[in-house]
Amino acid sequence: MNPMTDYLDTNRALWDGWTKLHAVSAFYDVDGFKAGRTTLKAVELEELGAVAGKTLLHLQCHFGLDTLSWAREGAVVTGVDFSPEAVVLARSLSDELQIPATFVCADLYALPGLLDARFDVVFTSYGVLPWLPDLAAWAQVAAHFLKPGGTFYLVEFHPFVALLDEAGERIEHAYFHTPEPERFEAAGSYAAPEADFAGVSYEWAHPLGDVVTALLKAGLTLEFLHEFPFSTHPYPPYLEADAPGRYVWKRRPNALPLLFSIKATR
Repeated sequence: MNPMTDYLDTNRALWDGWTKLHAVSAFYDVDGFKAGRTTLKAVELEELGAVAGKTLLHLQCHFGLDTLSWAREGAVVTGVDFSPEAVVLARSLSDELQIPATFVCADLYALPGLLDARFDVVFTSYGVLPWLPDLAAWAQVAAHFLKPGGTFYLVEFHPFVALLDEAGERIEHAYFHTPEPERFEAAGSYAAPEADFAGVSYEWAHPLGDVVTALLKAGLTLEFLHEFPFSTHPYPPYLEADAPGRYVWKRRPNALPLLFSIKATR
C-alpha cells in the first residue's frame, strides 16, 4: 500500500464529512451568503485588488463560497477541490444563486492533466498549506496555470501559530517540514466544534521560507511578503476578538505573527 495515497484518501474522507457540517454551520453562514454577504476578508480584497473581468483559479476552494464571492466581484471563476461532497455543494450553490462558476473535483497535483486553461489570477487562502505534502509541486501547479503577467496570491495562517498548544502557552508541534505528516484526531470541525463527528487528519508543516522558495523556484517573481499580528478568523483558539473580524493574542497584541500573505507574478 502507498502511505501517501492513504494519507490523502483519509483527508478527503474527512473533508467530505466536514462539508456536510459546514453547509449548516454558523461559521460559514450559508444563508447570509445567499442573502448577499461576501466571505472575502479585507486583507485579500485590498491586496489582490480589482478582479472584474479577470479569469481566476481558486485552488483548494472547499465548497466554493470564496470562489463565488470573487465571481460577485466580477471575476470569471474556476474553483478546484479534492472533496466530491464539497464540489457537489459548490455547483449547487452556483446554480441556485445563478452565479456563473466552474467547479472541478480533482487532486491538486493532478490538475494540469485535467484542466486546459490559463488564468489571470491564481488564488488560495486560509488553512490550505498544511494539507499539501509537496510544496515544490504545489508551486509548479500554481505557476503552470498563470498566464504570462498573471498574479498568484496566497493569504494563510502564519506557520508560527501552529507551533503552540490550544492555550498558546507552550510549543507542541514542529515548525519545519518532514515527509511524514502529523496525525490529528478530529472531533467535530473547526467550524462546528460541538458536532457529533469524528475523523482523522494528516497534516504537514511548512515553514515560511519553504513557501517563498517553492514559488521562486517555480519561476514566479515575488512582489511582496506581508506578515500580520492579527488573524481574520478565530484561529488559533487562544486568540480573542478586538474588532469585528479581527482576532489577536491579547497578552501581547503585536507579539506574534498570525497571518501572512504573498503576491507574486509570472
